[in-house]
Amino acid sequence: MTTPMLPGHPHTAYRGGELCIATQPLAALARQHGTPLFVYSKAAMLDALAAYQRGFAGRNAQICYAMKANSSLGVLQVFAEAGCGFDIVSGGELDRVLAAGGDARKIIFSGVGKTRSEMGRALQAGIGCFNVESEAELEVLSEVALSLGQRAPVSIRVNPNVDPKTHPYISTGLKGNKFGVAHERTLQTYQRAAALPGLKVVGIDCHIGSQITDTTPYLDAMDRVLDLVATVEAAGIPLHHIDFGGGLGIDYNGDTPPAADALWAQLLAKLDARGYGQRQLMIEPGRSLVGNAGVCLTEVLYLKPGEQKNFCIIDAAMNELPRPAMYEAFHQIVPLAPRDTATTVYDVVGPVCESGDWLGRDRALAVQPGDLLAVLSAGAYCMSMASNYNTRGRPAEVLVDGDQATVIRERETAQDQMRHERLVNTR
Repeated sequence: MTTPMLPGHPHTAYRGGELCIATQPLAALARQHGTPLFVYSKAAMLDALAAYQRGFAGRNAQICYAMKANSSLGVLQVFAEAGCGFDIVSGGELDRVLAAGGDARKIIFSGVGKTRSEMGRALQAGIGCFNVESEAELEVLSEVALSLGQRAPVSIRVNPNVDPKTHPYISTGLKGNKFGVAHERTLQTYQRAAALPGLKVVGIDCHIGSQITDTTPYLDAMDRVLDLVATVEAAGIPLHHIDFGGGLGIDYNGDTPPAADALWAQLLAKLDARGYGQRQLMIEPGRSLVGNAGVCLTEVLYLKPGEQKNFCIIDAAMNELPRPAMYEAFHQIVPLAPRDTATTVYDVVGPVCESGDWLGRDRALAVQPGDLLAVLSAGAYCMSMASNYNTRGRPAEVLVDGDQATVIRERETAQDQMRHERLVNTR
């Protein structure tokens, strides 16, 4: 019997004909906790983090996990205990970081639409920096800070108009994107920020997109950002740190992104050559830390043959795994216990009442109803984007650490979903 190859998943492998994370057979976890079920490897997360840490050895650098990739408290705790800061984009994410034991001083607040209340809450918590994304936001943040008797630390997110060569929905550094300040208006924006009494300029920020697998866009963006650093500082506005964002891709389906330490060896060489090697650096990886650390386990419900398509209907859906429906993204789908029988080509679909509810198209599988499958590379932008459409409860989550498997989120019930709803008194 031939078992599928699992590139990019060093902590997930077949042992004795069963798919395991570390020493944990995934089928046993599915039987114990039910499906759909997310399972994460702590060792895989820390290995991914270690690549960045090696890349920054001897440098003044802060790694801030971009928690929108996966904001479950147990996952945040792993990175907080490893010394990471956090990149947040909402007041709710701030609350999650603090609940998980994160250090407020290591928090960077990004996002194009921060509200006054979110700004105030972040200032009171004592976060490290706001990444400001528009000139209008500068004015509001200054007002909020002054009302609290503070000066808000800010860096300005620059849109360098660099093509990251990724899906258009996750490209953020082009002129047509909503993010950041236009490259051409950077100096004027910094001059305004420096003049506002409620702000303290501390850095510059750039983030060009997500699931980037080529080094060239990073090198191009760095050149543009360093040109701007020189321009801004020549105007008398010192920049304490340079924030290069995140966006490094993972291997979903034969993708070949550079290793984090190899990428940063090239970027740091450029920094050194241009005289900025000793500047404090900030980066905000997300997907590359958690994406290949997670799988979603699901049960085959029905096999439905058809004239044009055969369907493998599973109990996971676009609620739990929205990336295929949103981006036509690819996730490997493999059996937990491969059968030594002929395969059939199926579209793997969920039970949600939408034609867009598919997890994989044209997959060769040898399966029967009741079999268990694993959707790979499910650690990022899956549970954090999960919904209750069709009144489906969000799955449980389990964190595997060696021979220990801990439930870090209980399965959601219909009662959980309805807890804050009320019937109208019509009498």
